[in-house]
Amino acid sequence: MSPPRPTEVLTVHAPKETLDEIDALAAATDQSRDHIVNLALRQYVETNNWQISRIREGLAAANEGRVTSADKVFAGIVTKHGWDR
Repeated sequence: MSPPRPTEVLTVHAPKETLDEIDALAAATDQSRDHIVNLALRQYVETNNWQISRIREGLAAANEGRVTSADKVFAGIVTKHGWDR
């Protein structure tokens, strides 16, 4: 088992309804409110970092001229799914 990581205090103001939902999740999963909030924060940060990375990659590709026309993209989707256009 790995040693606990150091933590810092973070104060957040949230609507009571949100806290009630967090507490319900915590109770249903036998976890603490802190655990649920930390999971949610980690997922948010990871998702947004991933999105920002993909956007930057897309912008770099566009700046280098590595793009595909919308018509070609849509044609590929139509072909893949057998749809009529």
